[in-house]
Amino acid sequence: MRFFFALLVTLIVSVAPIVPSGAADRGDRIALVIGNSKYPDADAPLKEPINDARDVADELKRDGFNVEVGENLTGDAMRRAFDRLYGRIKPGSVALIFFSGFGVQSNRQSFMIPVDAQIWTEADVRRDGFSLEAVLGEINSRGAGVKIALIDASRRNPFERRFRSFSAGLAPVIAPNGTLVMYSAALSSVISDNGNDHSLFVQELLKEIRVPDLMAEETLNRTRVGVTRASRQEQVPWISSSLAEDFSFIPGTGARPSTSPAIAALPQPAVPDASPPPLPRQDPVPAPLPKVEIPPPADQPVQKKESSPAVALGDDPTIKSLTEKLQANPDDQNALYRRGQVYASKGAYDLAIKDFDGSIRLNPKDVEALNNRCWARTVIGDLQAALRDCNEALRLRPNFVDALDSRGLVNLKSGLIKNAIIDFDAALKINPRLTSSLYGRGLAKKRNGAGAEGDLDIANAKAMDPNIAKEYADYGVN
Repeated sequence: MRFFFALLVTLIVSVAPIVPSGAADRGDRIALVIGNSKYPDADAPLKEPINDARDVADELKRDGFNVEVGENLTGDAMRRAFDRLYGRIKPGSVALIFFSGFGVQSNRQSFMIPVDAQIWTEADVRRDGFSLEAVLGEINSRGAGVKIALIDASRRNPFERRFRSFSAGLAPVIAPNGTLVMYSAALSSVISDNGNDHSLFVQELLKEIRVPDLMAEETLNRTRVGVTRASRQEQVPWISSSLAEDFSFIPGTGARPSTSPAIAALPQPAVPDASPPPLPRQDPVPAPLPKVEIPPPADQPVQKKESSPAVALGDDPTIKSLTEKLQANPDDQNALYRRGQVYASKGAYDLAIKDFDGSIRLNPKDVEALNNRCWARTVIGDLQAALRDCNEALRLRPNFVDALDSRGLVNLKSGLIKNAIIDFDAALKINPRLTSSLYGRGLAKKRNGAGAEGDLDIANAKAMDPNIAKEYADYGVN
């Protein structure tokens, strides 16, 4: 049984009013800049968002934007701020939003969280948060020609620890045409504040915005390169663009081809897919495949890939907190499951599997733990056990998209190509933008002789997630 406690807000949140820029109308460039730092549920106020929001606002004003700034906004204040933004949009306007604070992924959407959000279940995220997709959709419906979203919210936050069926970090955005979106970190990954007064993401962003003669896409690409190099590839911003016209942050600059050799030469680091399963979906999908046991070759035992050494696991604050809970109560199933997720995200697969073992021992019907153990076992090469886990998860929940995706990977690594295609097809019917299934299906189709179809799937997957090929290579699949 799971219990949800009422949220006791012991910190009085000081909410600064929305501060209009005071400037006269500056044409059709408008921006809403929000910095949220004082979350009562956090251990301490975030150091970066307020300073970052002010610096971004100042730069945008210099670049001709009519800027409105909000600091430590409640849900009502954020709603009013967005309504004002919508009301200022004219046909063909450039509309930009910058948000720094906590963000949470729910049902494959990213939500910006106000400071007074009371989040104890995943449903609370959708109730109190603001969907980035919904905001961009409304901006588009008002006639904006160029839509830009700069989101610095891929932080570890206190809300995700309260429910198990969540996905870490932020989700891909299904945005209207003419949209440019950038996250401060890769999809489904989280970063910690660096303890400084400004985030690395905003430092690099402001540096590149001030470079003349750059189109916006090149500005953000150079920002990604700068953040990736400065963080030694531990933080890789994510960019999605469907811009149909040239746009530069500095007005009056001419278009220049994006030919930065640094971007082409930058190696793409692996970004582990730490996304735990979403809530159950109600979409009808094909019945799961019958269970298939995969015997190892007669002359060759199953080869397991050894887990890579986890870096500074003992210093990870989430692992520390969960370990303390488990020391107090070794049968805390939620803590076991969550720590397993964190271990898996850091490549400590053997430790992750042990925690998932414990979670499943306490609840044999825990489909999320079964799926995650299936995935971890697949990565290290224990394919027979992985298949059993995925089959059991799909028996308990036949429309479980992440288990279909995981079983597709099991079948792909096992050489059961047709079964892999069936699983990936079923997953993509539920979520057509599930990059791992799209890329996996592409590989499977190529191996099955459908080269052109496979190449198309692979190209589409790489367009959504440039790291997906490296991720699959780390799984042992090329």
